[in-house]
Amino acid sequence: MSQVFFNNLINGFNSKISIFNGKPKPIITCQTNITNMKRVILITGTPCTGKTTTSKQLVQKLNSDYINLTDFAKTYNLTLGKDLERQTIIINEEAMQQKLQEAIAASNNTNIIIDGHYAAAVTPTDLVSNVFVLRRNPKELKAFMKKSGFSEAKMWENLSAEILDSCLIEAVQTQQGKVCELNVTGKTVDENVAEILQILDKDKKCSAGIVDWIGLLEREGILDEYLRA
Repeated sequence: MSQVFFNNLINGFNSKISIFNGKPKPIITCQTNITNMKRVILITGTPCTGKTTTSKQLVQKLNSDYINLTDFAKTYNLTLGKDLERQTIIINEEAMQQKLQEAIAASNNTNIIIDGHYAAAVTPTDLVSNVFVLRRNPKELKAFMKKSGFSEAKMWENLSAEILDSCLIEAVQTQQGKVCELNVTGKTVDENVAEILQILDKDKKCSAGIVDWIGLLEREGILDEYLRA
């Protein structure tokens, strides 16, 4: 298997970082510099990492407005059709960005939480204050997906996305300087929300590059078993 790289993980970090060879990835602390009066918080991650349960509890803690992108797309007809082979809805990203901008502008709430695995890609960058990428150990994630009734093909596709840092890479490419990576493996929703609140309150540093599933699975001798999609 060839090495997988992602460039410029955090704003100002210009060297390439290998996520294949099992070496520890640098931990990068991030600083958010946002002038928008509203705090727009994105909760993203691979399916079954706990985005929605975490988001809804965070909404209660912050008394926030809440946008679930799957429901939002259906409500405002922001889809282009369905990819039958991959069992996914095709989102009209341009229309989604415009509608999200309108929804954020129309909100009277100081806090707005947007929940979805593609949230970082479709939310206008200048409106975003924080991005939290939830990560889950692929072994635990596999169990969650089986329990949720994922097809074999979809399960392995999503496991590959988690192992290869897909949501994290998308987030740092589109929302540089705002991304926090949280390893939620073995943790409760209460613990995850508490950590997010600590970061929002600046009681804890925001970091990305803390997870290395490829290295972990390789050390356990099961990488090829999991990286098959």
